[in-house]
Amino acid sequence: MELDRHKLYELCVQSPPELVPQLVAIHGGTPRVLGEDFCGTAAISVEWTRHVDGGRAIAVDRDAESLARIQRCDAIEVVAGDVVGDTDATRHAADVIWAGNFSIGELHTRSDLLAYLGHTRSRLEPGGLFACDLYGGESAFLAGSSDVEHPLPDGSVVVYTWEQCRADPLTGRVRNAMHFEVRRDGVVEQSLRDAFTYDWRLWSVPELRDALVEVGFATIEIYARVPDAVDDAGTVYVQPLDAVDDSFDVIIAARVGR
Repeated sequence: MELDRHKLYELCVQSPPELVPQLVAIHGGTPRVLGEDFCGTAAISVEWTRHVDGGRAIAVDRDAESLARIQRCDAIEVVAGDVVGDTDATRHAADVIWAGNFSIGELHTRSDLLAYLGHTRSRLEPGGLFACDLYGGESAFLAGSSDVEHPLPDGSVVVYTWEQCRADPLTGRVRNAMHFEVRRDGVVEQSLRDAFTYDWRLWSVPELRDALVEVGFATIEIYARVPDAVDDAGTVYVQPLDAVDDSFDVIIAARVGR
């Protein structure tokens, strides 16, 4: 296969068919409109319009290369621009706003974080939900890498490597990278290093919770990155966490009042 970093990202990193039902379950009602901030190729928005009856999505990003890959349809409004400066509280209102793939870390200062969260709250409908993912714990500021293999139909394997290149616990800043290789019978046929690189501020759960309270969210809960259970009919069940492991990857969910 020809290495395309956006296709590899969707294959190896994202899981929209699992995430969308989980977001609906965390919301707990019948959400119709998703706001996908820092959307990239808007894979979550696309899945939302497929999964949610009458679902619509507002996909926001400022990366032209990623936006060019979006599967356009009438149910998805694409906003090419900044998640704060180029979205309107009324015109881009949503029932759920999702900032995934640790993109909350793109906000490097507390003032930027508060501005984003406050604007996000203003876009939410009564009873609406803001959710983002976050990693942390004892290994959060350790350099290192991990590999995950994804078999392909032609018998080859994509090896996805997540690398934390540098981390500074005094500033909370981390630099991460994604690499991809295609292997066949153990032989590397193609490789793509530094397919994506990130300079993030790794917010802690207490820091993020305090910021959410400060801008006026009514309740804040923490959920596992995967659902608690899925029944034979595909219904997803979730419960807030009371505790997390020493190293964790979680969803922070904040609600506005009704």
